[in-house]
Order: sequence, then structure tokens, then C-alpha cells
Amino acid sequence: DFLCISLVNGFTQLRYNLGDKTVILQSLQKVHANGNTWHSLKAGRVGNEGYLDLDGINVTQKASPGMNVLDTHTDFFVGGVSSLNLVNSMAIENEPTGFTGCIREIVINNRELKLTATDPNGGANVGDCDGTVCGYTVCKNSGTCQLENSGFSCSCPQEWTGTTCEQSIHCSQNMCGSHALCIPQPSSFSYTCVCTLGWSGKYCDSKIKFYIAKFVGNSYIKYTDPYYRKRDLQYSRISLNFTTNQTEGLIVWMGKSEDEDNDFLAIGIANGTLKVVINLGERISVPLMHSKYFTCCDGRWHFVTVVQNQTCIKVYLDEELILYEDIDPQRKYTALNYGGICYFGGFEIGRKVNIVTTGLFQKEFIGKIKDVVLFQDSRKIQLMKAEGYNIYDGNSGN
Repeated sequence: DFLCISLVNGFTQLRYNLGDKTVILQSLQKVHANGNTWHSLKAGRVGNEGYLDLDGINVTQKASPGMNVLDTHTDFFVGGVSSLNLVNSMAIENEPTGFTGCIREIVINNRELKLTATDPNGGANVGDCDGTVCGYTVCKNSGTCQLENSGFSCSCPQEWTGTTCEQSIHCSQNMCGSHALCIPQPSSFSYTCVCTLGWSGKYCDSKIKFYIAKFVGNSYIKYTDPYYRKRDLQYSRISLNFTTNQTEGLIVWMGKSEDEDNDFLAIGIANGTLKVVINLGERISVPLMHSKYFTCCDGRWHFVTVVQNQTCIKVYLDEELILYEDIDPQRKYTALNYGGICYFGGFEIGRKVNIVTTGLFQKEFIGKIKDVVLFQDSRKIQLMKAEGYNIYDGNSGN
């Protein structure tokens, strides 16, 4: 399998093969080869249907029946390859040759690659493109970079300040403590302090302890499982108590959530009912839905357990078996490679649940969680010892 973007006789070309046939798309217009025109290129595929967009002019290959998964486990190469024999002969039209020119702002599956000297795994014969300190995105938030004798300066839009326009004017005089993030609120010309785990108060200066974690909608906990390396990932299990009165919300996501290849096990509320989604590989997410609506959104405590025995999934709600399914009788993938990461309530600040979960869940969790147990561990995990923001003490009134 491969996916390759190249320049061919002045046109951009996308070629990919998912295991059965090679699909070729070519731009309708040529690229300006004058060395000073930036072009915007968007290319990719949804299943086996490909698209190629050069400067807003789109070419789409209609899908025909066939394979729809790109099965590659190699490094991602930009501008050239370490050895030309790595290039599949069907991936390009002519003999393979490296790219000469400038490339910036590469985004893959909604994540930007950092084109620095240190971030990539390796490379050779790559230099700075414009030869000045005013490189791409030196000035943040649409700031304009100007060369100075001593380096550079940024001219910032009126809402932003700082040497690289990185700070909102609403946070420039903030009173948030050292255990907080300042989040600007432009509509009210103000800001709010978002507290790191274990702290609360308007300015996050009050230390708290909790055994019940209270989530308010822009909260999350990220727990790293210290025993991950010792786990038998063909037999996973998670149980917890939760309470909510909302009809949408992500309760837990076991998985790294870095890209669409990552395995995961997710529990949440969707349309007022319990929803469990499992992905053991090949990007095939299998949602399991409880048939009773609004039983989980009544403000009472509920106990949920999800057990994965290879491809057999059991879901218990309040000690009653409500879902049982073999999601792949072929047993192609049988392990939950979750990377030792568990998210509770949502993801890092700025990462929206509906985007990260590709629409499987719509919102961050609002409610309370307690008594989380992984696998057959004899102890509950200590949510206080994880990382996170905006978590309140849910002990009071329980």
C-alpha cells in the first residue's frame, strides 16, 4: 500500500493503492515554477475515494468497490526519500527524484508537523527557505513579522500582544496563579482561570483533594497507567461509577487519541443512552448502544463495567449485562493497544471531543466520576495523581 503526492510535468499528482489497484488524480492546472508563488495543496482520501485540491480547484475520484484501508507502517517522507528503492514503481509516473523548492505548514489528519531541525526522525540536505529570521508562523495569531537589525519584531492585531503576538490582551494583566491557565473571554473583555488538577478558586490558589471528580464541561483528566507494560491486552476491563443529568458526554477514552490508527475503548452518553465504542485496529470502530433511553441521565449514580475478551465485548450497567457482542468473529485483531493512556471527561484544552472522536461523541462530560478500576486491579486508580484541568471536588453533597 502507498499514498504519494508528486509533481509530474508541472502538474500535481496524487497516487494511492489500498491493496487492489492504483488510483491516479492530477490537478487541472499547472504549478507556477517561478520560485516565489506559494501554492495550497490538499490531498487525501475517504475510504477509497480520493481528492486533490490545488489552490481551491478540486479533483475527486469517485469510489468504486474495493479496499478502503491504507495499510502502511513506514516513516512519512517529505521532499524525498532516504533510498530511491523505497518508492513503489506505481507511486510515480517518471523516475523518482527529490523535490526542489519550499514546503511549509504540513497538516496530516488535523495535526501539524513541526518542520524543525529537531522534530523529524531524520533528513538530509534541507535548509531554511527564506533565509531570514522571519520564518513561517514566527508571529502568532496573524501577526506581521518585520526584520530588525537585532532580529525581528511582530506587529500584532489589536486583540493580541507579546513579542510574538502569543498573548491575548485580555490575559496580559491576569491574576491567575501559577497553577492555572488564563483563557481569554473576548466577548466580555475578560478572562477565566482554568485550574490544574488539585487546585481551585477564581485564581486557582486554593489547594483541594478529592475522591470524586466533578467535571464541568471544559474539564479533563489524563491518566497514565503505570502497569501498562505488564497488561495482557487481549483481556481488558474498566469499571467506574458516574452520575450526570446530560444527554451527551464522553466519560472515558482508553487510548492515545493521537491519530486514527490508535486503538481505543470509549464509554459515554449519546442521545440520552449509554454508548460504548471499541476499535482494536484497522480503524473499524464498532459502536454498541444501550436500548433504554435516559436511564443514565437521571442524576443518580450508575456503575458501568466494560470487559473485552479478545473480540467479545460485554457491557454491564448497574451489575446487569446490557450489551454482549463479538465485534469480529474472524479474530483479526484481538488486543486493545491503548498505549497506557486513559482520558476522563474530555481531552486537552483546545481539543474538541466531537473532532477528536470523529463524531462518535459530541461533548465533554458534565457530571461526576469515582471508583475507577482498570483490569482486575485490587485498587482504584488515584485520579488526584493524574494530570488535568478544571476538576472540582465532587465529594460534597454525596
